Amino acid sequence: MKVDRRSFLSFVIGGAAGTALSPLPWKLIDDSSIWSQMWPWTPVPPDGEVVYEDSTCSLCPGGCGISVRKVDNRAVKIEGKKGHPVNDGGICILGLSGLQLLYGPTRIKTPMKRIGERGEGKWRKISWDEATAILTEKLTDIRNRGEAHTVAAIAESDSGTVPALLQRFMTAYGSPNFIRTSSQVDADELAVKTLFGATGRAGFDLENADYVLSFGAGLVDGWGSPVRMFRAGSLWKEKNVAVVQVEPRLSNSAAKATRWVPINPGTEADLALGIAAVLVSQNMVDTGGVSGFGSWKSDLLSNYPTQKVSQTTGVAADVIVDLAKGFAKADRPLALCGRGKGLVAGSLRETAAVYALNALAGNINRTGGMWAVPESDYIQWPKAATDKLASAGLRQPRIDGAGAGRYADSRYLPNRLADGVNGEGPYPLQVLLVAGANPCHDLPDSKNVRAAFARIPFIVSFSSFNDETSAMADLLLPDHVYLERYEDVPVGAGLARQVIGLSRPVVSAQFNTRHLGETVIAAARAMGGSIADAFPWPDYETCLEETLGEKWDTLMETGVWVENDIDPVADTVRLAGMDAPAIQAEGDVDRFPLLLVPYDSIRISGGTIGDPPFMIKTVADTVIKGKDGFVEVNPQTASAAGLTEGDMATLSTPRGEVRVRIHLFEGIKPGVAAMARGLGHTAYDGYLAEKGVNVNELIGPVEDPSSGHDAAWGIRAKLAKA
Repeated sequence: MKVDRRSFLSFVIGGAAGTALSPLPWKLIDDSSIWSQMWPWTPVPPDGEVVYEDSTCSLCPGGCGISVRKVDNRAVKIEGKKGHPVNDGGICILGLSGLQLLYGPTRIKTPMKRIGERGEGKWRKISWDEATAILTEKLTDIRNRGEAHTVAAIAESDSGTVPALLQRFMTAYGSPNFIRTSSQVDADELAVKTLFGATGRAGFDLENADYVLSFGAGLVDGWGSPVRMFRAGSLWKEKNVAVVQVEPRLSNSAAKATRWVPINPGTEADLALGIAAVLVSQNMVDTGGVSGFGSWKSDLLSNYPTQKVSQTTGVAADVIVDLAKGFAKADRPLALCGRGKGLVAGSLRETAAVYALNALAGNINRTGGMWAVPESDYIQWPKAATDKLASAGLRQPRIDGAGAGRYADSRYLPNRLADGVNGEGPYPLQVLLVAGANPCHDLPDSKNVRAAFARIPFIVSFSSFNDETSAMADLLLPDHVYLERYEDVPVGAGLARQVIGLSRPVVSAQFNTRHLGETVIAAARAMGGSIADAFPWPDYETCLEETLGEKWDTLMETGVWVENDIDPVADTVRLAGMDAPAIQAEGDVDRFPLLLVPYDSIRISGGTIGDPPFMIKTVADTVIKGKDGFVEVNPQTASAAGLTEGDMATLSTPRGEVRVRIHLFEGIKPGVAAMARGLGHTAYDGYLAEKGVNVNELIGPVEDPSSGHDAAWGIRAKLAKA
């Protein structure tokens, strides 16, 4: 049998990916191994009664059910909960490492007030009463001056009761500036609104699809719910489902796919529209649920002929036709997107183009297809009453420009926050509240973000951990970690149904921390008036139980509530949102001849939580070695710059310059460089801090003209010998 170079690479990397994702090498999952790693802070439980406590993991959007093994009231192991509708007993490496977040040294153990310069790490421990007084006095003073709109809050999510309480506090206080961190969810919601004309999200019946066409979604690299994706991958293999991965780099997802289609970075939307043009030209479409098809058809055929698309994308014309035919011949084809883990919003054009393929195949709201899923609506609180001060503040424009003018349909634009604070916004920001987010590391152009944060007079962090944003704060009000608290966990993550998990305390709070919901309620009560009136609950647990209503008993008994029989937001798709120009990489091609693209790995946490020690020790030494980070380049690219494997080099972009090591990789196009996302932390502990490079130091946001969201997929770059 003849094996070509691409097949050989896929075999080698796919084998490595399979080994990494299987349980076989994970000594970490064995109890004795967990406690024999000799971390200096690791508690060793005495002999005692063994019990299991069920809860829900909220370390990523996956919302997996977990079962925590305890010995003498000490948590010693986290397992996946069998029978759970999301993960059914499975667990990813981040979920497995949760105990290191519970007991580790990066915890903020008590409220603290900054006493030195920002970044010096000088703090004074204070009581919760003093902390609440400092916060409420500051907010009250600003509000009494008629400047409530100069306060903002940024949170990881806007789903569930805890983010809803923070958002309600901002409304009652009088600020329009509640901001959710950026992710594929932004483009996803906007695409559903554009295509279906209603508010909702996209769900994918992956388990029943018989042809999967992924435009960059990291199917085994952390996209959606990771454990669900592992299980779906096994199911596809059993059923011989064709899985096609389109991306410029041979990722683990591409290596595990049936077929890898290398593509020029940033041209995924063109390929999707080129495939659509083939489907239309050869009458391989089902337009029964599509409106506006006639006018869209003529524009599609004239603008996306196969040869033109081939030149743009670097994908051969016969491959484009073959992909279209394979998609059309399948009974239940499914197209999806979301670069890597979907940590960047992406463009409306790309998301709408990919989703339109499902509409043309007639596979919307059907078994094995894409579903337009309504948002969870179980939070039915009465509207918060607002007094004159609050009403005046809410009439002011948002600091990020979302929800008005050209970006009227966009709910949040965190990528515009830094520029807004640095002088381009409608007013100066006086206070920023940060909950469950780490923007000083995770937002693009992080140097500019830190400069913006340095201009904000007062920053409050509710983080449980010593992260980069906590280091910039003036007041630390640490939240419990997920294993210490009650919280509802609505699960989106690409599910084609409504799922709510219940996180509940499996151990008592280890330190002098407080549930964020309790902190918000206490602050509202201390401020009095209409703000206090908006929070009638005596405590968070009462709020949670009353809000969940009839779901509460089910959640307490089983830990999860599932609604399979849902009505989609709409059945008819209007083909729109695809006429915007393609998103170009920042930088001049003459000065920066390469393209730098970030990539995601299941072994590197790219979200708010940095890698725990268990996780960071699994990262390959071709990604980080010691403290050095690597950039992947094709041998041809390296040779042109006079570089070889392991050489130190200077990697420059229009946004910054770093020293990196070279890793030669045949599985990446010449002229393209790739770097892992989620490294380069300056905070946390010695196991994570100063390891590798934060790719957000090198890449800035690029606004999608259709939405204002950050649609940057990469940036122009150059390499030189160090």
